[in-house]
Amino acid sequence: MIASTPAVKRPPHMAFEALVSEGAEVMAGLSGLRIMMALAGFYTALVPLSNPALADPALSALRVGEMRKLIVHEVAETVPEIAFADGGGAVKSFADWQGRVRVVNFWATWCAPCRAEMPGLDRLAREMPEVSVLTIATGRNLRPALDKFYAETGITDLPLLLDPKSAVARGMGVAGLPVTVVLDKEGREAARMIGEADWASEEARAVLRELALR
Repeated sequence: MIASTPAVKRPPHMAFEALVSEGAEVMAGLSGLRIMMALAGFYTALVPLSNPALADPALSALRVGEMRKLIVHEVAETVPEIAFADGGGAVKSFADWQGRVRVVNFWATWCAPCRAEMPGLDRLAREMPEVSVLTIATGRNLRPALDKFYAETGITDLPLLLDPKSAVARGMGVAGLPVTVVLDKEGREAARMIGEADWASEEARAVLRELALR
């Protein structure tokens, strides 16, 4: 399940010409929330169409269990360097974690599946310190609501990172929430997950260990 949020860019690895053409015709008569919902459905529909035969063979072999919906790229892709902020207002970018595998999770306080997967991400950050787990609250998220959620859920090992205007999310082609993008040590997108997953699962850890060894 994913929650809809606006997006203006579709990443190249998901640009299936036929679907884009058909989707454009459908969305020509839509607006506002209906467009958001259509975009979320469009991205979800692409998951089963991703071709494992064209992807990184070692990572593709690990697309089982919790990772069966993981979209693995044939060649890791460059991501835009767009600034975001931490909870204290300091400007951050993905380069601040250069040289490490990064699990970049886009979420929001109003997104139920996002909230459901946060404890697993927190556990991953705590139990797999060689991987950087970056949880970016995108869009309009009131600070009191963020702090309350962290406190009530017992989140202790996840950073509070903010993308209030959704600039990072749009730049990375995020059309619905949650979306988790896995960056390799060079900061390139190796894979992405659309929708929630248990990132503390053994299947998820196997994917991340494979990337960490490279």
